[in-house]
Amino acid sequence: MLERLNQALDHLEASLDREVDMTEVARIAAVSEHHFRRLFSALAGMPLPVYVRRRRMTLAGAEVLAGDLTLLDIAVRYGYGSGEAFARAFRSVHGIGPGEARRTGAVLTSHPRMSFRVVVEGSTTMRYRIVEKESFRVVGKKARLPLVPEGLNRAAAAHLESLDELAIVRMKELAGQEPAGILSAVVYLTDSREEGAEADYWIGVVTAPETAAENLDALDVPAGTWAVFDNHGSYPSALQELWRDVFTQWFPSNPYTSRTGPELLRTQPVEVGEETDSQLWIPVERSSGSAQV
Repeated sequence: MLERLNQALDHLEASLDREVDMTEVARIAAVSEHHFRRLFSALAGMPLPVYVRRRRMTLAGAEVLAGDLTLLDIAVRYGYGSGEAFARAFRSVHGIGPGEARRTGAVLTSHPRMSFRVVVEGSTTMRYRIVEKESFRVVGKKARLPLVPEGLNRAAAAHLESLDELAIVRMKELAGQEPAGILSAVVYLTDSREEGAEADYWIGVVTAPETAAENLDALDVPAGTWAVFDNHGSYPSALQELWRDVFTQWFPSNPYTSRTGPELLRTQPVEVGEETDSQLWIPVERSSGSAQV
């Protein structure tokens, strides 16, 4: 799979001076565009659009300093319809405008071309199962929160603490499907997993479709396949490491890709640093061309 990912990056690199067809890039990688974006973000540590912008501005920076083309010609070459838009993007990467950089011969920032390779560690054992689940509804309380890749997400903790007793009692009355009990459901609003990116975050329970939500929020989830990972470790670092390992190790080694849908997490709340058992549900689908077993 890493070979296909690198072939896709080769195609992307060759397209930096024109509009990048992300559908074609994902086709070369033999995954859906949705999965390619999420897998790239997990492997690279940055969203795909950020990488594309940084690489374009690296190439544009060299042309700005060379002085052979006008700044407007360079802007158009790298997909910007105006000099102002190009200058904003240029400054966001290099910390200086293109005009000033050309006049002063400024030192610019270079973001190298990326490729992926296998690093064999052999230290992670992942326990998982594949579940085919009919449609269901998550009923609970929703909030829009920032992502926190490492450490405690204080906004999520505050959302949990804000639940009143009546809401908790009502959720427990409605619970009746796997995964059982009160859990969290996360719907990512963008491809970015960088700190501060927003997601819709539910605290709720899994119920049958059409269950009356009454004074609670509802999230309808269609039928589909789920990869379920069991985990035991220090809270919350073990969970954050599990999510990273799912995308950087499990997906490249198994005939599945991620699909659109909420990620479900059932865990027993404990103090930061204490050990706890958790279960992570990731929506998946079989890779195109993989053999059925």
